[in-house]
Amino acid sequence: MIHNILKDKPTKLFLSFTAFFVANALIAECIGGKIFSLEKLFGVSPVHFSFFGQKDLSFNLTCGVILWPLEFVMTDIVNEYYGPRAVRRISYTAVALISYAFLMFYLAIEVPPADFWYGSSVQDGVPNMDNAFNVIFGQGMWIIFGSLAAFLVSQIVDVTVFHRIKKVTGDEKMWLRATGSTLVSQLVDSFIVLFIAFKLGKGWSWQLVLAVCCVNYIYKFTMAILLTPVIYIAEKRIEKYLGHETARKMKLAAMGKKEE
Repeated sequence: MIHNILKDKPTKLFLSFTAFFVANALIAECIGGKIFSLEKLFGVSPVHFSFFGQKDLSFNLTCGVILWPLEFVMTDIVNEYYGPRAVRRISYTAVALISYAFLMFYLAIEVPPADFWYGSSVQDGVPNMDNAFNVIFGQGMWIIFGSLAAFLVSQIVDVTVFHRIKKVTGDEKMWLRATGSTLVSQLVDSFIVLFIAFKLGKGWSWQLVLAVCCVNYIYKFTMAILLTPVIYIAEKRIEKYLGHETARKMKLAAMGKKEE
């Protein structure tokens, strides 16, 4: 029985999706502590604009946003072939393992460091390795909780919007349900993480929360549009791997329909 399961292409594909989804989410959380300048990345000077009366805003983003758009692409692909229950399963798995990872990070922070380790990287410009380690891996609880809550809620929103659009469009216009669901869920994600982590956790004003939310959403909106072709490329590769008939049956099952 085990050998049959491991040879089953839809099962193997789902395991691959789950592994990549969880690993990508965990990496995004781990690198999220670094803030980078999107303008400098493209070799231009930072722009300065205003939202909700908040001045001197620019595209200073967490490195986590580099990977998070892939999570929503994966969500739409899994949704298309495996349905909402599968999306919820991999989302819960990701949250559980990310929570476990952060628990281990805090445990590592509390472990007494070796004496020689404190100054082991002075030559690299790091006078105290223990402080550096603690700052990098010791993200605030509000930020962790906000990120995980935003992720879960936005995934549920993405699944719901995706299937409501698909009920209207059928198998046609995948770009509409994929991009449309991502645009809505990313707005929800941007607001929730900022509200919990910085409004509740750090006392930011509503003006600042909404302004930064707009900046983040502009980036996510743009990435959702740019990554739309990736979904079509992935769909073609999946159909080739599974076979047209198997892929068709999976799509019907994902919508809760019987085979025609």
